[in-house]
Amino acid sequence: MIKLVFTFTLYMVLLNNVVLGGKNVVCYLGTWANYRPGDGKFAVSNIDPTLCTHYIYSFFGVNNDGTIAILDSWLDLPDGLNFIAQFNNLKQANPALKTLAAIGGWNLGSAKFSTVAKDATLRSTFATQARIFCQKYGFDGIDIDWEYPAQRDGDRSVDKANFVLMLNDLEQEFSNYGLLLTVAVAAAANSAAISYDIPGISAVVDYINLMEYDFHGSYDGITGENAPLYAGPADITATQQQLNVDSSVKYWLNQGAPASKLNLGMPLYGRTYTLSDVNQNGIGAPVSGAGTAGPYTQEAGFMGYNEICENQLTGAWTDVWYNVQMVPYAYNGNQWVGYDNARSILAKCNLIKTYGLAGGMFWSIDTDDFLGKCGTKFELTTALKNCLASSNNPTTTTAKTTTLSSTTQVPVTSTTSTAAVVTTTTSGTFVCQATGYFRDPVNCNKYYYCSGTYRYDFNCPGGLFFNTQYNYCDYPYNVPCP
Repeated sequence: MIKLVFTFTLYMVLLNNVVLGGKNVVCYLGTWANYRPGDGKFAVSNIDPTLCTHYIYSFFGVNNDGTIAILDSWLDLPDGLNFIAQFNNLKQANPALKTLAAIGGWNLGSAKFSTVAKDATLRSTFATQARIFCQKYGFDGIDIDWEYPAQRDGDRSVDKANFVLMLNDLEQEFSNYGLLLTVAVAAAANSAAISYDIPGISAVVDYINLMEYDFHGSYDGITGENAPLYAGPADITATQQQLNVDSSVKYWLNQGAPASKLNLGMPLYGRTYTLSDVNQNGIGAPVSGAGTAGPYTQEAGFMGYNEICENQLTGAWTDVWYNVQMVPYAYNGNQWVGYDNARSILAKCNLIKTYGLAGGMFWSIDTDDFLGKCGTKFELTTALKNCLASSNNPTTTTAKTTTLSSTTQVPVTSTTSTAAVVTTTTSGTFVCQATGYFRDPVNCNKYYYCSGTYRYDFNCPGGLFFNTQYNYCDYPYNVPCP
């Protein structure tokens, strides 16, 4: 029996590695989602243990003496809902799964991390306590989410250097027990330059989770995309041109972070706005403040993807694909949201492949369409998983372009922004029979991504042809075309 269990576990690990091409799908769980009303309520029992390679339980705290703090004992521990045990028991259904405990988050602040990081004895205590915490509760490692060293309360003059010292102590303790150490970090260069010694961090952690979202919000006074892939025409200054996924990934790579340790963060939520003028509803439109709170998340300026897609099912929202930044936005009256959908997730997956990154990360699994009310359950997470599984990943030296120019087939009122390329969504004669990328049998410029019976249509830009060997758009002389 022991041999059989071991053989099955090894098989699952190998299968997971093969299916995703060795790439990560890292999924955070915001445990407070259990308290949301109605169909927004998300418990551990809603998690699909085979969907992600890593699940991260958020959040725990750190005390000034270096010990770990349980922030919601009723939710977390056996005297209440016992979420921690339920969470780590997911590995019984998927032995290849890794679970981590996230320590930190915005609400914890920075001061306690700063206090621990600047004292050698406290750093040692923290490392030991973190290891004991993992062993006691069954976690495979710790994710440090210090938001943000040298930027908030605490000792700003030394936080940046001390963060590396703290991570070094954690790594030395964890290495003896096979535990993982990851960090969640601000992605944009203007913030990362203040907080992080990137070579120092990269040398000691297993993975770096880039928080590639919240680039814009209602505080800007104008509409802007939550997680644009590229800079837009309204991005004039050097700082504005950093506020996008591509720029920030390049920054981390150029500063010495290995691509093999970077997980590209993607939001399963949008940032919402209230328009000042309903007739001005594009990117850069003036706003009077945050958008109306959603029925589940109940936070002004924020809406989960599940709330967004349910709104779109009403037919009252106009959905726009903004080709310049490779993300959608939608509006209804004076309400506006910039968000991610399956098509933009596929574009970001293509970026992961192009740069050879470790994989993708989602914040957070509880705001995907986890009930499947708009289509496939966990639509966006599934889109990334299927995309990463579709082929081996091209390297940065062989990829020619990752630009996509098409529109996804979606059951909502849809239009194309004036900056976008207008294309068709008609299905033609191609029928999906397997998951993955496929070139059109007649038109080498056209290709498809199949996810089950769902089909997404794409056109290579600039006269390029789809290369079926590497699954990217390539120069015609490299592509045999019938």
